Amino acid sequence: MGKEGNGVSRSRFEMFTNSDEAVINKKLPKELLLRIFSFLDVVTLCRCAQVSRSWNVLALDGSNWQRIDLFDFQRDIEGRVVENISKRCGGFLRKLSLRGCLGVGDSALRTFSQNCRNIELLSLNGCTKITDSTCNSLSKFCPKLKHLDLSSCTSITNLSLKALSEGCPLLEQLNISWCDQVTKDGIQALVRSCPGLKGLFLKGCTQLEDEALKHIGAHCPELVTLNLQTCSVSPQITDEGLITICRGCHRLQSLCVSGCANITDAILHALGQNCPRLRILEVARCSQLTDVGFTTLARNCHELEKMDLEECVQITDGTLIQLSIHCPRLQVLSLSHCELITDDGIRHLGSGPCAHDRLEVIELDNCPLITDASLEHLKSCHSLDRIELYDCQQITRAGIKRLRTHLPNIKVHAYFAPVTPPPSVGGSRQRFCRCCVLL
Repeated sequence: MGKEGNGVSRSRFEMFTNSDEAVINKKLPKELLLRIFSFLDVVTLCRCAQVSRSWNVLALDGSNWQRIDLFDFQRDIEGRVVENISKRCGGFLRKLSLRGCLGVGDSALRTFSQNCRNIELLSLNGCTKITDSTCNSLSKFCPKLKHLDLSSCTSITNLSLKALSEGCPLLEQLNISWCDQVTKDGIQALVRSCPGLKGLFLKGCTQLEDEALKHIGAHCPELVTLNLQTCSVSPQITDEGLITICRGCHRLQSLCVSGCANITDAILHALGQNCPRLRILEVARCSQLTDVGFTTLARNCHELEKMDLEECVQITDGTLIQLSIHCPRLQVLSLSHCELITDDGIRHLGSGPCAHDRLEVIELDNCPLITDASLEHLKSCHSLDRIELYDCQQITRAGIKRLRTHLPNIKVHAYFAPVTPPPSVGGSRQRFCRCCVLL
C-alpha cells in the first residue's frame, strides 16, 4: 500500500470500481466502511480482508491497526510476522501486545522500532529471546514510548534501563518483574531521566536493595504504583529504603511489599503520615507488622480498598476494629493465616461502614478461631461476592447454608474432611485427602 511521507495511506480507495456489485459497497461511503472496520479486532479484520479485493484494502489499512493484541489470537508467531505488521501499520500503531510470543527476538523488534516510531504501549511479557539490544532499538527510534512491559525477559540487564533513560524520557510505566539481573545502578539511571514514572513493577528483582529504593523516592514524585513483591530474598530491603519512598512519593496509591519479611510497623507509620491516597496495600508474609502500625495506617489512609494481610500473624481483632471505623471504602480483605482473629473482629467489620455496600471479598483461610458466628456477622454485607474458609475447622455446612439464605449468590470456598473413610479398593492402600467443595 502506498504511503505519503507522513505515514498516511495514499489512494486507499483506488481498488473500488463501478463493477463492484456488493450492495453494501454501493450503499455506504467508503469512509464510513473504513470507520466501521476500525472497531473490529484482529481476527475479524483478517476475515474481512478475505471477502473481496475492496474489503481487503479497507481491512488492512494501517489506520485500523492502531491497537494490536496477539495474545488471544496466535502466540507462536515468528519474528517475520512482527516485521510485516510493523511495515503495514507504520506510524499508525500506538499499542502492541506480544505477550507470550516466545519466537520473537531482537532482530524483529529492531525492524518494528524503525517502522513504528509512534508506539506508546508495548508489551513484551514473556518474550524470553529478547536482550538489551531490543531496548537499545526502542531508545533510538521510539521516543514516544510510555508503557513498556518486559516482565520475565530474564536477559534484560542494567544496560536496558540506561538505554531507555536516554531515549524514552516520556516513560510512565515499566514492568521488569523477574528481570533478576537488574540492580540499583539500572534503577538510578532510569529514574533520573524519567521523572514522569507513575508505575514500577519490580516483582522478583532479587538484587535490589535499599539504595535502589532511595533513588526511586528521590526522583519519582509522580509514582502511583510500586510492586516489590519477593524482592527481599536476603535482607536487602528494609524500613530505611521504603520510608524514603513514602516521604518522596506522596501520590502513591498501590504498594506491594509481600514477602519483604524484614519490614516493621515503621513502614505503616510512614505510609500513614505521607501517603493519604493509598488504596491498595499488599503486605502478605510480613510477620513483624502489628496492630500498632495498622492503627496509624487506618486512621490516616481512609481511601483503602484492598488489603492483603495474609500471614501477618501478630495482628488481632484490634486491626479489624480500626479498619471498620476508618476505612469505609474497603472492598477486598485477606486475613488468611492470621490466627489471632476471632468472631469479635469480624463482628466489627460486618457492622462497619464498608460492610453494607463495599465489601466484596474476605479471605479467612486457616483462621482457627473463626466460627459460624462470623458468618452471621457478615450476612448483612450485601455486596459480598466471595468468602474463603479453607481450614476453618469451626465453620460448619449448616453455618454456610444459613449465610446463603441471606446472600444466595455468594461463592464460598471451604474444606470439609470426609466423615468416614471410604473402603479401600482391591486391597491396595487408599490415599485420602480433603475435599475442596465449592458451595
